[in-house]
Amino acid sequence: MTTASPSSTRAITHPSSVFFITWAGLAVSWFGSGLMSFAIGTVVYHRTGSITEYSLFSFFYFVPLALVSPIAGALVDRWDRRSAILLSDVGAGLSSALIWVMLVASDAGRWKLETWHFYVLIALSSAFVALHGPAYYATTSLLVPKHQLGRANGLIELAFGAGQILSPIVAGALVGRVGLKGIVFMDVMSFVFSISTLLIVRLPRPPPLASDQVGTPSLRRDVTEGWHFIRQRRGLLQLVVFVLFLNLNVGMVASLITPLVLAFSDVSTLGRVMSFSGLGMVAGGIAMSVWGGPKRRIHGILGFYLLSSFVLLAAAMPPTAVVIATAAFFYLSCSPIIVGCLSSLWQSKVPPALQGRVFSVRRMISLSAPPLAALLGGPIADKLFEPWLAPTGLLANSVGQFIGTGPGRGIALLFLLMSLGMMVQSVLSYLSPHIRNIEDELPDALPETVAEATPAQVTPAT
Repeated sequence: MTTASPSSTRAITHPSSVFFITWAGLAVSWFGSGLMSFAIGTVVYHRTGSITEYSLFSFFYFVPLALVSPIAGALVDRWDRRSAILLSDVGAGLSSALIWVMLVASDAGRWKLETWHFYVLIALSSAFVALHGPAYYATTSLLVPKHQLGRANGLIELAFGAGQILSPIVAGALVGRVGLKGIVFMDVMSFVFSISTLLIVRLPRPPPLASDQVGTPSLRRDVTEGWHFIRQRRGLLQLVVFVLFLNLNVGMVASLITPLVLAFSDVSTLGRVMSFSGLGMVAGGIAMSVWGGPKRRIHGILGFYLLSSFVLLAAAMPPTAVVIATAAFFYLSCSPIIVGCLSSLWQSKVPPALQGRVFSVRRMISLSAPPLAALLGGPIADKLFEPWLAPTGLLANSVGQFIGTGPGRGIALLFLLMSLGMMVQSVLSYLSPHIRNIEDELPDALPETVAEATPAQVTPAT
């Protein structure tokens, strides 16, 4: 048992206050990261003109995130979770600071900036971010009553959606005035704010598992325990596979929507499209935070995923900013509800002391999809679909008669095929009794109420 210092006893410990303070820090840091990601992504695309090189930006973010996640989850369950989130923010913030230093040196003529330099530091930042998700979501289940988890997760998605709206608008407006290094500096400051919010709160510790109190658990055992928990519950295992394909589709859309818009418009229009699509995230986040989702979480997951598949059919329409922005709005409005229901279901079915390990394994598997999407999306679009629907391409006189030919039409065809695949996936998942009845088969692991962190439950910052 750790004894708190006198200063720690004056920290904020009331569960709802701690949740909203840390949520504010999360929202600001996500906004800053959105600024930097949008600005660097558009700079890379304009410098290279390559969808593949643009997609590599996502690849080098998600690969370290997936690879480090199992170890990160084991550490989250061993450490004080506030310390884990602090380390994540400090590491990611320092990575952004290094990007800023690199840009300053480049402007001063002391450093020749190459595209791959961004990839290295983005990968470093991602390795630290791997700690944040498992620690934050595992802590949320200790701060929020079980029946309010849907609303809390809706607020988290709302913070992400608000960042999606504001970051493209702000980045597009400021990049010409303060340059890329000014945008990156704003990201660094957003981490400073997030770290400040963590320093004034204390987070509760989960009750320990009986297995963790027997002997000295090894890190290797902790890493594998999360996987064993999932594997022994067929509904959770099948749900992980479902989310793997869900993230593959989302990753393809995320990596290809920028070149799709830039195929017929400019960066300013792209910023407006991305911002309007972010409104969809906000709308879905608000709906989830007020509604809390359906009583049966699995219905929210499968139902809104099916709905999002129909939205991708808009890719068959003539390409305009209005069409793509509207489709993206409705596509992304489903995301907070899907993610909110998923998070609530996992939080309620996994013991809090095991959530770091389980969530990290789940995250490792699901996050293997975005790098795959980034690796496949660019080359498939560049080498196959775009040439097929060029004015003289292989499919110009067949499919091209319906959806058009020229730049961006190959990506549109890819979106249509993805839409059909998502529809099939939704139906097959519902037909699986282990997924459809997952909430009945697995017992709840959370109490109905939460308690404040006491001095004995927290570890002072060092």
